Amino acid sequence: MSSERDGKKLVRSPSGLRMVPESGMLSSPFCLDEPQWVPDKECPRCMQCDTKFDFITRKHHCRRCGKCFCDKCCSKKVPLPRMCFVDPVRQCAECALISQKETEFYDKQLKVLLNGATFFVTSETSEKSETMVCRLSNNHRCLFLDGNSHYEIEFARISSVQILTEGFTPGEKDIHTYTSLLESQYITEGGNTRATGMLLQYKVPGSDDLKQMKFTTSEDLNSNKKLSATWLVAMHKAAKLLYESRDQ
Repeated sequence: MSSERDGKKLVRSPSGLRMVPESGMLSSPFCLDEPQWVPDKECPRCMQCDTKFDFITRKHHCRRCGKCFCDKCCSKKVPLPRMCFVDPVRQCAECALISQKETEFYDKQLKVLLNGATFFVTSETSEKSETMVCRLSNNHRCLFLDGNSHYEIEFARISSVQILTEGFTPGEKDIHTYTSLLESQYITEGGNTRATGMLLQYKVPGSDDLKQMKFTTSEDLNSNKKLSATWLVAMHKAAKLLYESRDQ
């Protein structure tokens, strides 16, 4: 069973104060490690505009990429929740743009995932669907599924996420898939569509065999359908975030 009460501690790094889990084993899969700073002696010039550093033009390190810049090219202080910084930190223009987009995920979509939504869930070992509430654990490490049964799926062991969508045009049943995470090579995005379900492939601890679960919204759950669709969109954004960060 995963703990929902993982303690945190305040630590100071060269980049600023960070609130991190007491155990590194319990860090969120969305978190990024702090980068190694490019040594001062290896950057006599700004790595963006090529301005030479001197007593007047000082060098600054971007807290996200670790590269060295002049004040003009690294002046923005932007929240960086993926590295657990308590306060906004100095970042170069390129990194600041990425961090600003990620902050929207933390402010909106992550809260949706934590609150959960209701789905009809079908496992590959059963033909019957079970009504279950699916939510992200407080430490972001697991998906909890609760109904008559209980499942915990480790985020780190999810190999692919496919969001099934349906076109708005009457009679149009275009199925688009958003594929991401460990073994996937690409993400394709549909146009004017709505999320109607999700196929999740994952591995259980101690096994390399892939398991699959299907999540679907239903007309019988009208009060929850909009919430469920919003949860699926948030799940797609989470998967995309992890996919894009593999090279960071």
